[in-house]
Amino acid sequence: TRFVNISASFGATTTPLSGWYQGAKHALEGLSDALRIEVAKDNVKVVLIEPGGFDTGIWEDAHSEVEKRPNSKYRTAYGRLQAGVKLSRPLMGHPREVARVIGRALSSRRPNARYLVGADAQAIAFWDRLVPTGVKDRVTRISLGL
Repeated sequence: TRFVNISASFGATTTPLSGWYQGAKHALEGLSDALRIEVAKDNVKVVLIEPGGFDTGIWEDAHSEVEKRPNSKYRTAYGRLQAGVKLSRPLMGHPREVARVIGRALSSRRPNARYLVGADAQAIAFWDRLVPTGVKDRVTRISLGL
């Protein structure tokens, strides 16, 4: 038996302006980790899929939400974030890549506990392990104008 939960690379890191999303992903990661340990003796495998940025409708939704708040004091930060998304979109993978990893997790005799999907997910995990929190915070604040 297997549980495959779909989180995001943001479940392992945090950035401003999307804490609501990341909070949900952090919770799913904690739940998955606990469940994996709890049901292991019953030979139930719990797998967490952590995709990075993929070309889905979430980016249009984010743009639409920002447009609803033209007088926000975070307008500059939202604009910079959107510019970054626009620049990175050509590099985003197709959701088929995530589907392939899910299939692999479902069919593997010994699935990994976690699968990072996409080069950006790998880079985020590396960045989080390597760079001290204070440095990450400062770079993020400067780059977004916060």
